[in-house]
Order: sequence, then C-alpha cells, then structure tokens
Amino acid sequence: MNENEDARPFFAPGLFEGQVAIVTGGGSGIGLSVARELGQLGASVAICGRKPEKIEAAIGALREAGLPEGRLLGLPCDIREPAQIEAFVGAAKERFGRVDILVNNAGGQFPSPAEQISPRGFEAVVRNNLNGTFYMTREVANVAMIPQKRGRIVNVTAMVVRGFPGMAHTGAARAGVENLTRTLAVEWAQHGIRVNAVAPGTIRSSGTAQYGDGMLEVARKATPLKRLGGVDEVARVVVFLASERNDFITGAVFPIDGGASLWGDIWQISDP
Repeated sequence: MNENEDARPFFAPGLFEGQVAIVTGGGSGIGLSVARELGQLGASVAICGRKPEKIEAAIGALREAGLPEGRLLGLPCDIREPAQIEAFVGAAKERFGRVDILVNNAGGQFPSPAEQISPRGFEAVVRNNLNGTFYMTREVANVAMIPQKRGRIVNVTAMVVRGFPGMAHTGAARAGVENLTRTLAVEWAQHGIRVNAVAPGTIRSSGTAQYGDGMLEVARKATPLKRLGGVDEVARVVVFLASERNDFITGAVFPIDGGASLWGDIWQISDP
C-alpha cells in the first residue's frame, strides 16, 4: 500500500453529520486518529485524557486537519475517577446536546513478568483499563444513550485471545473488557445501543514506541503479514462499527493484528 493510496477517503463524506462522539485517550495514537476521522466525516468530537497539555496539542492538530472550533471539545479527565467522568460527559452533553458514539480508547500498561508485578501495579492497570472503561461506558449510557434510545460503543482492547505473556495485568483487564462488551451488547440491545470491540495487535504508534525497536521487531516477525499495523488501520474499523452502516453487528470483538492471533510455531512463514 503506497502513501497516496492510504490517504484516500475511505468513508462517505458527511457520514456522521449531526452526531456527537466521545473519544477517550484522544490525545495521541489510535484515539487521535479516530477523533480526526470522525470529525472529518462530520461528527462533533469530545476528547479527553489525563494530561491537559496533550489534549490541547491534539485539539490543535484536529483544527489543522480542518475540524471547526465549534465541533471540538477537549478536557482533562482521569477515567479512573467517576467524578471526573461525570464532569466530562456532562460538559460534552451541555456543549453538543447529545452523545451518539463512545470510543473507549484510554488505557495503559507496562511490560513485566507476572511474578514481578506488585499488587499496586496490578491494581493500577486494572483500574485504568477495566474499571475506567466501565465507569465511562455506564455514565455515557445513562446520561445520553439510554434516554435517546440509540448509541454506538466501541471498546479498544488488545490481542489477548492467546493470553498476554509479559503483561498479565492488562491481559486480565482487557479480557474483562471483552466480556463486558458481550454482556452490554445483550443488556442494552433493547435501548438501540450497539456495543463492539476491536483488538489491535502490535500497532506502530506513540504508545508502542516506549517498548523499543527490539520488542517491536519481535512482534513484527510473529505477525503473518510481516509488518506492524498503523493507527489509521485501526481507526477505520472503529469508525465503521461506530457508524449507522453497522446496525446488525453487536457483541463482537474484531482482531486487527495481521493474523498474529492465529499463527503458531508449527506453521513456518518465510520472512521476505
């Protein structure tokens, strides 16, 4: 895929006209790419993250991408804190009048063998990746989606179907999010809410850069397509699931991993 081909519009202009999206962890990486795509397709976008300066920079980047000031909101919010979530969601609803889409992208973890993860470290990752996702989802559903009888929720997890050696804390948390996705898809179907998840493999982004080139190269070799994914490739799947073009898919988890979750050592694949 060449650079020019990758830059071509993928969805119909105005696909999200009149809709409002919340993207957590929207300051960089996958979250920023999703926010940009939704905004360029007509949505009003509210992004949040823990670091105010990062959110301010992201809002600037979205303006540069052509999104008008009146359709943007960026506020600091720690999703581990329900009170901060309540304030952020309230501000988004007050500003835009509704919330149609929630993309739960915020999360974080650190590599470590399980025996070296302290109780405090384990709890911190689970609070962020699992508890925070539930707190945000519950607030948006109760404040906006259930009353308006419509909503699209997309959770960004990770490739945990084969376990997550080296990151037991986030593996446990992300598996919990996947079960939460399936559970809420059934409970909230009566409210017109579709709940799905995407499970990225190793994606080249600001988040994975912290792991170093050596670890990324190991991941590349373990991927049948022999390359890492891009944030825009994840964003496109998220955007489809968040759109009205998706009405019959709910409770699904979509791997975006170049086949890595399918491949084992028995089947050898040459590295060109």
